[in-house]
Amino acid sequence: MPTLDVRQAQPGEKERVLAEAEKILQSRDVIYLSVILPAYNESKVIEKTLRRLEEYFSTKPYSYEIIVVADGPKDNTIDIARRLIGQIRNLRVIDRRQNHGKGYTVREGMLQARGRIKLFMDSDNGTDISHFDMMRPLFDKGYDMVISSRNPKDVPGGERHHQPLWRNILGNTGNLLIQFLAVPGVWDTQNGFKAFRAPAAEKLFGLSRIDGWAFDVEILALARRLDYKIGIIPARWVNASSAVKISSYFSFLWEVLKIRRNFIRRKYIL
Repeated sequence: MPTLDVRQAQPGEKERVLAEAEKILQSRDVIYLSVILPAYNESKVIEKTLRRLEEYFSTKPYSYEIIVVADGPKDNTIDIARRLIGQIRNLRVIDRRQNHGKGYTVREGMLQARGRIKLFMDSDNGTDISHFDMMRPLFDKGYDMVISSRNPKDVPGGERHHQPLWRNILGNTGNLLIQFLAVPGVWDTQNGFKAFRAPAAEKLFGLSRIDGWAFDVEILALARRLDYKIGIIPARWVNASSAVKISSYFSFLWEVLKIRRNFIRRKYIL
């Protein structure tokens, strides 16, 4: 893959080098950004989200792909996504009829994506795709992965809207356990908007074992062990739709314990 280094440009040539870099990003054989949408029963929101992505990317100079990864939905999510392939540019659908969990689904998309940067986001666009505008400068500075946080303890400006009280209570309880067992210092591990340089994505998701909701915790814990440079941006999150039930929180906490056990038993070959 061709590379250009602005630091090596002679005086007066910086603009030319930057213009050449933009040409590389737009070339057909280079995909700059892959967006992975894990989709379970998302028939009510998937079309709106895909059209929002189309709108967003229509103003961007770089190449991209959008990958909907179906996680065995019981509704017509797959049919809607496949119907939009001819209308939404650079869209492809991984049509899997068996349900395996969000972690498995994101992993599948990450390992099949071809972008230099790989981003996964929730199919309801709860954290709008425009947040990537804040991520991109951090990748330009050399970060390996960038996450978004709704918690101002992580970064000023994070906020969430329209979340039921029971989710706040269980979320805060679960976060204390995460702090103690897996990822101290990160107060929002679960917001579904995270991006990775391709080598980091391939390494982390190649190592991951958690198929359910706690896969974010596992990925962050692995990134810490590998000394990856992690950036955090503030997120404004709106709970447009959610498949998370109260029972899912107990499954999540069990998976966090499994992550801790995996590290103790050296199940990850780092």
